[in-house]
Amino acid sequence: MHPVVERFIRYIKIDTQSGRKAESFPSTQKQFNLANLLVEELKELGLEDAAVDQFGYVTATLPATVEGKDIPVVGFLAHMDTSPDFSGEGINPQFIEDYDGGTVVLNAEKEIFMSPEAFPALKKYVGKTLITTDGTTLLGADDKAGIAEIMTALAHLLEHPEIEHGTIKIGFTPDEEVGTGVDHFNVEKFGADFAYTVDGGEVGEVQYENFNAAGAEISIHGRNVHPGKAKLKMRNALLIGMEFNDLLPVFERPEFTEKYEGFYHLFLFGGTVEEASMTYIIRDHDQERFEEKKRLIHKAGDFINEKYKDKIIEVEVTDQYYNMREEVVKHPEIMEIAIQAVKDVGLKPKIDPVRGGTDGSRLSYMGLPTPNIFTGGHYGHGKFEFIPTFAMEKAVETLVAISKLVAKV
Repeated sequence: MHPVVERFIRYIKIDTQSGRKAESFPSTQKQFNLANLLVEELKELGLEDAAVDQFGYVTATLPATVEGKDIPVVGFLAHMDTSPDFSGEGINPQFIEDYDGGTVVLNAEKEIFMSPEAFPALKKYVGKTLITTDGTTLLGADDKAGIAEIMTALAHLLEHPEIEHGTIKIGFTPDEEVGTGVDHFNVEKFGADFAYTVDGGEVGEVQYENFNAAGAEISIHGRNVHPGKAKLKMRNALLIGMEFNDLLPVFERPEFTEKYEGFYHLFLFGGTVEEASMTYIIRDHDQERFEEKKRLIHKAGDFINEKYKDKIIEVEVTDQYYNMREEVVKHPEIMEIAIQAVKDVGLKPKIDPVRGGTDGSRLSYMGLPTPNIFTGGHYGHGKFEFIPTFAMEKAVETLVAISKLVAKV
């Protein structure tokens, strides 16, 4: 078994599910379990300054093998947490060797299957080895694959001191999945000139664009009256919430969008006749369309309030992060290095937008331009997540290639 796969399997066994709306940072203390293990492993590799701070950030430094040259300091980052919306406990990975292109049985007892018709990315990996879930949890490739790939690349560089590279900074962060992953990250102390997150993306992908992102909290105030005497008196907050949702464009939902198309995503809705709440995420790569989406969700609330001649709905929209493109394009050499590294390991670079966010999006606006390198994973945040082992191996090679290229800048 390739070392990157061994590390990956070890890391996904540790539950690091993050939590929404937590008052602590990180949002779940169990993320420290992986953080502490990573510090131990980094020190075993010889990175003497490896440490985890009170916020759960793991940092370490791999010293340069080249003296007397003004080589930029590059950072590699990945996040430790898994999605707050799906269990990260009891992960039981399955290996599908020499995949034949057919339907993958995730769990025969529960009749959970993954077909290439429903999940077309499978068709790209006929003859490869896949790591899948057992149909009851997510896999954790988002982003423990990134951690495993960075750690394996470090081990390779240490095993081969003849490889020329500059100083490399390592960072493993908590709470990326809940949008707060770099709230307390000290860019100046980290000490990199630029960095790469290793977080999602199919094999060969290099990404420097991501969504502009906002969250919307909708509060609905109904009026509960005995249903037998409710005529012209009851206001059902749940039904009013459905009215509100119907005012938003149907084909601007995640299930109908791709590439640069933005969306409104309702992912929490609940309550009673008296009080209900809805939580949306709003996403768009284009800043102007992003602003229009935020205006429209406010207009939907105003329309409902006007209809009922009362303030039934309250809408609160909060920006979360912005498209890193605006910052990364100021440093074209960073993308040039990543693209050349992908070519150097025998892959065809694929430049696609991130349909989500990474720590790199916020870091780029904090003064650390940070595009993204692929991990090789697919369909994260759920039981259909899988990753081809060869993609993980190529990610390791790509990180080593980046290290070499930076030394030549």
